[in-house]
Amino acid sequence: MNEQIRRATLADIPTLVSFNAAMAFETEGKVLDEAKLVPGVQAVFGDTAKGSYLVVCWDGQVVGQCLLTTEWSDWRNGWFWWIQSVYVAPPARRQGVFKRLYFQVQQLAIAAGNVIGLRLYVERENSRAQATYASLGMTDEHYTVMGQCPLRVYEIGESSVSSESSERSH
Repeated sequence: MNEQIRRATLADIPTLVSFNAAMAFETEGKVLDEAKLVPGVQAVFGDTAKGSYLVVCWDGQVVGQCLLTTEWSDWRNGWFWWIQSVYVAPPARRQGVFKRLYFQVQQLAIAAGNVIGLRLYVERENSRAQATYASLGMTDEHYTVMGQCPLRVYEIGESSVSSESSERSH
């Protein structure tokens, strides 16, 4: 078997879309809207500021992927690279695909010269993935990711907690 790790190309978009949909369903039970997913993946290829995909190929067939995005740290005067949209096809799992992909990301980050660290987020219940990341030297950075999606503007004095609670009860 011939393994290659490379930057994804436009020809990989159908596989990236398929892998992203599978990852969302497997990890969160979410069915992604293809009308948003397809242009979302395509957008990465039209604007490098959005990130870049790396893929692992076996004999020319993509078996793994990740999306690299960046975050500037003013505190540290350097870049963090975020590893996102990690997926390894079921037949290729538990064979070191992500490990080799991660080592490639490390090498690219070191070569860039201004990257101070790598980060990713993982589902709290995904203990297998957490163990894999820990085995590669990643540690829990003791942050909790919080968000608001979809965005909604609250008026001053309006309680977002009571509004959301009443919306959920309906």
